[in-house]
Amino acid sequence: MTTTGTPQSGELRLQAALYALTAVTGLVDAASYLGLGRVFTALMTGNVVFLGFGIARADRLPVAPSIAALVAFLTGAVLGGKLLARGLNTARLRRSLLLGTALLAAAALVAAGTEASRGPARYVVIAVLAVSMGVQSATVRHLARADLTTTVLTLTLTGLAADSTLAGGTNPRVPRRLGSVATMLAGALTGALLLRIGLAWPLVAAALLGIVAIVLARVPDH
Repeated sequence: MTTTGTPQSGELRLQAALYALTAVTGLVDAASYLGLGRVFTALMTGNVVFLGFGIARADRLPVAPSIAALVAFLTGAVLGGKLLARGLNTARLRRSLLLGTALLAAAALVAAGTEASRGPARYVVIAVLAVSMGVQSATVRHLARADLTTTVLTLTLTGLAADSTLAGGTNPRVPRRLGSVATMLAGALTGALLLRIGLAWPLVAAALLGIVAIVLARVPDH
């Protein structure tokens, strides 16, 4: 019988934290893409594509927001990597998640106190959010939980189809994969709705979910 404190319960807590962070991604990119112009602060694949479009002068797409997000995201990934460079344990995991969440809260404060959809404040919010998501992505990378990357769903969706019975597979980890898709969808939907009130609100929700992830997160004993 599984009890509190067992490796199984620790793994379930960690997975719940990762689902919370997946919803954070949906909230953050709803705020950035819809509220800050066509730029992603979590999904860097989109920014690389937008950068290519911008260089080609397609649809008058600017390159500066994508460059700012990419540079800031890489900076955050370096910070996240350094925090966990000495090995992964619960204290370091929570410290890294705390940094990412503090940055989300800072971005919400900037968005609440300024007209962040344009001007210099826009780039401040883009940069702070992208640093936060870079920290998150580096942290989750160290955890290495299949289908719970929190920021990328392409491989998860590919796995759902390629490993399905239709393709001759055995449908491994279907609940986990569907959970990842559902939580990011819920985060994006909630972010888009909260954005009707103001840019700060999706970021406040993301920061609150970040706190939930910090409370839940622990490295299971094996």
